Amino acid sequence: MKNVNFPGDYQQIMPYLIVPSGLRFISFMKKVFGAQEKGERHMRDEFTIQHAELTVGQSVIMLADSTDNYPPQTAGMFIYVDDCDTVYQVALDEGAISVMPPNDMPYGRSAGIKDPVGNIWWVTSV
Repeated sequence: MKNVNFPGDYQQIMPYLIVPSGLRFISFMKKVFGAQEKGERHMRDEFTIQHAELTVGQSVIMLADSTDNYPPQTAGMFIYVDDCDTVYQVALDEGAISVMPPNDMPYGRSAGIKDPVGNIWWVTSV
């Protein structure tokens, strides 16, 4: 792939998460990681997201609510944050489950959480 064209406000590879509750996931992402919604939400109905996009820093995450044809697909994500311990605690306060409490690792201070819709996040500050 020599010259791949894509919009300048996206990256070439983006996670596309199929989640059991897009509204819950968006709320979690905003409160824990400071995510912002990018563009307009596309809804199937009043409560079901067909497509939405979030930005965290310079990264874009796309998401949709699961359906019978598209069951939930969890992912493992790695994210750099300014303060691992604080983000870890906020995540737990917002319904995440601890996978690994904050520890000093060779690559920085790191913790693991499982978000309320099933994704695993490795949260690291350097």
